[in-house]
Amino acid sequence: MKRLAVKLDSVFKHFHKRRGFNGTVLVTKYDKVIYKGAFGFADFFRKDTLTTQTAFQLASVSKQFTAMAIMMLQEEEKLSYEDSVQQYIPNFPYHGITIRQLLTHQSGLSNYTYFSDKLWPDRNKNLTNEDVLNLMAQHRPKPYYQPNTHFDYSNTGYSLLASIVEKVSEQPFAEFLRERIFEPLEMKHTFTYSPDVATLTGPIATGHTRFRQKRTTDYLDTVLGDKGIYSTVEDLYKWDQALYTQKLVKRETLEEAFTGGILKKKKNQTEDYGFGWRIRSLENGDTAVYHGGLWHGFSTYLLRNPKEHSALIILSNLPNGSFSYLQDIRQFLYPAQPDSAATQKPQGTLARAHQ
Repeated sequence: MKRLAVKLDSVFKHFHKRRGFNGTVLVTKYDKVIYKGAFGFADFFRKDTLTTQTAFQLASVSKQFTAMAIMMLQEEEKLSYEDSVQQYIPNFPYHGITIRQLLTHQSGLSNYTYFSDKLWPDRNKNLTNEDVLNLMAQHRPKPYYQPNTHFDYSNTGYSLLASIVEKVSEQPFAEFLRERIFEPLEMKHTFTYSPDVATLTGPIATGHTRFRQKRTTDYLDTVLGDKGIYSTVEDLYKWDQALYTQKLVKRETLEEAFTGGILKKKKNQTEDYGFGWRIRSLENGDTAVYHGGLWHGFSTYLLRNPKEHSALIILSNLPNGSFSYLQDIRQFLYPAQPDSAATQKPQGTLARAHQ
């Protein structure tokens, strides 16, 4: 393990110096942290150094927490995966869409980040989840597909799931996450985005353009469920560890989140999708669950290999293409075995799991 840690340190130092990696990383094997590091700045203008306690916007890595909130309510029999959206949002104009289809990206709904650009009149006014619902009820933007016919990655679906959590639990989504997930797991540096920056505690990374210019937040940042959670690599390690226990939901409930739900796969599709998790074969033949995200200058990646209780967590605030080395890191951590069933290289990197 020590040798692996030394090698990882040299690999990430190389990525920092030669490929411009700016961010934090944590790697585990058999539940133990074998390596963690921080490289570069939280803010290039202020030149404040990153640490493993710095919080980053998780972008689409937030989706697994939204899925967990739904699973908790399902386990409490407050909702069913087969319920229609109208049971919780009566004026929702698209019929035949279930909670399960939202979880597995098979609703066919159009992307709110695109239709809001056309339909939201005042960019200085923050858009909320309730506003997204109202825009859909009022303007009925045309769906991309009929429900249950295609896997089509949908930020809209996960914003709807957050709204359903609010309706069922009768509390704000951010409050539900804090009370039911973050506090019980002692994730003390994890929170949801708020326009009132004064409420955000601890060191927080600033998102940047690839030219190291500061990215500012905009009216879309206040929609939660598909994005909007901030966390650190150390808190995400607590999250990873909790998923090996039954602290939040029963084992069989969680098992479904890690089971592929795509009904009609494309010909060369090598991945599947559960509830807030992508599912793929690693180079060594093990099955991993993972997710990545891109949003407003942040690039994030969390991969778990349940077979050996290992994880790779990387958070960056400089999307300069430096995440293109993810396949190199995976091959290093999970090298292909001569008799491995993983005969073809898995496709795709973080960019395909974009927010």
